Amino acid sequence: MSLISAQDLTKVYTVGELRVHAIKSVSFVVERSSFVSFVGPSGSGKTTLLNLIGCLDRPTSGSLTVAGADTSVLSRTEAADFRGKNLGFIFQDFNLMPILTVYENVEYPLLVIQNVSNEERKKRILSLLDTVGVLDQKDKYPDQISGGQKQRVAIARALVTNPRLVLADEPTANLDSKTAFRIIDTMHQMRDELGVTFVFSTHDRKIVSEVEHIYTLTDGKITEKAEGQGGGDV
Repeated sequence: MSLISAQDLTKVYTVGELRVHAIKSVSFVVERSSFVSFVGPSGSGKTTLLNLIGCLDRPTSGSLTVAGADTSVLSRTEAADFRGKNLGFIFQDFNLMPILTVYENVEYPLLVIQNVSNEERKKRILSLLDTVGVLDQKDKYPDQISGGQKQRVAIARALVTNPRLVLADEPTANLDSKTAFRIIDTMHQMRDELGVTFVFSTHDRKIVSEVEHIYTLTDGKITEKAEGQGGGDV
């Protein structure tokens, strides 16, 4: 059974009298426990598509099912609850809270969206920080660690709620090649060990070379689907 299914998905933004067709009747399927990337130039619709999948925005028309739910009909409250239970997000600029330590940044989603005991919370956080290689940085603040370490913290934060799906918008854009490949390896480990599905919005060839399925977006349309080198179908 697929994790994401879109059919004739369309998103139109209205700015004054101008109508901008950001996504134009796209259809695609993402299988569970897979690595998928949407690629294309700036303005092609990649980020808009991730926002739709992530319930941060609603489609103008078409259908979109994520983890068995028709997300196009969710209210704001329902969408927030759905995100908390099913989704993790990794952003290009990390989005870490500067006044919180590394540990507290990873802990935050559990405090906000889930009723998790103190013991379980601590266990999850320390385990993930160890997995992504920043356990020794847990008491530092974001401005005291490197860009690569910040991205690792962001990955731990995205995974701490045990999401079914992680959406990553240009997650390696600010990283050097060596760090980027370590991050990608960590994501592979999470997919293999926890069954997490990763969907990327990127033009970074380092990621594209590792995914299994590649959708090319041009002016809001999917113009090509290709198989990547990341291991084929799962």
